[in-house]
Amino acid sequence: MNIVFFGSPQTAIPPLKAVLKAGYSVPLVITQPDKPSGRGRILKPCPVKKFAEKNRIPVLQPEKIREDKECLSVLKKINPDVNVVVAYGQIIPSEIIYLPKYDSVNIHFSCLPKLRGASPVKWALLNGENKTGITLFRLNEKMDQGDILAKKTVRIRPEENSMELEERMAESAAPFLVETLSKIGTIQPKPQDHSKATYAPLIRKKDGRIKWEKDAASICNQVRAFFPWPSSFTFFDQKRIKIIKVKNLNQKSEEPVSPGEIINIDEKGITVGCGGNTLLLIEKLQPENKKAMSAHSFSLGARIKPGDTFE
Repeated sequence: MNIVFFGSPQTAIPPLKAVLKAGYSVPLVITQPDKPSGRGRILKPCPVKKFAEKNRIPVLQPEKIREDKECLSVLKKINPDVNVVVAYGQIIPSEIIYLPKYDSVNIHFSCLPKLRGASPVKWALLNGENKTGITLFRLNEKMDQGDILAKKTVRIRPEENSMELEERMAESAAPFLVETLSKIGTIQPKPQDHSKATYAPLIRKKDGRIKWEKDAASICNQVRAFFPWPSSFTFFDQKRIKIIKVKNLNQKSEEPVSPGEIINIDEKGITVGCGGNTLLLIEKLQPENKKAMSAHSFSLGARIKPGDTFE
């Protein structure tokens, strides 16, 4: 079986590895263009391109695949049996979606129709879910609305952040994809129940600012969901601080507390008052222009004391 693989980030690599290991032919990888990175704004390839080049697989990087006639021409010459799409990052036109014998298969990190959209893993954590899933479906012109080929449930571990969960889901999706591809000609796709659809819109950098008036559980979910990007942040003494790891203490203060008020400092970290008099323990953070450190170490250097407040 000839497979053209579409993908860009690190999470797309385990499924690509699995397809190659299973003996399928991958004559082409299509990925995002190199992007400027760092202070020097040097162009750098995405993880999938690096992996493809290391394994001597030809790569195409169309700026806008919907307008790239050369890309379509190359695909017609290859005449793939199926396209596999994992976090590619562009809208694929119908001429490419339906070109292969078995159309295009997309891996989505939720149990569709739940959490359609760009950020399903982050939103599962933001919503405080204890489980999510992996769905393999036939791509169509509408966002995550194609017929389902297969799906499975994935339990979310306590305190797991989005990077850890996404990496684990990518590893789990790899054999699941190979198993599904082996039956691609006999699977009867099932339409989604669109009345049950929920959405996971794109996260923006400014969404990371912590609103201390929310309860501790909600803030804990946000910190887990937004690590490593866009990161959750707050301000102290007008300086931005990334909050990396927290713990919901599952208790309320006996005395009324102001949102963001520092209640206690010890070796475990900084205890902060949140909405509803709930309490959150900050365990690890990163001050502006400094390396990540324990919250206790930060408190010593910044001379934070109980009664101070995060803005």
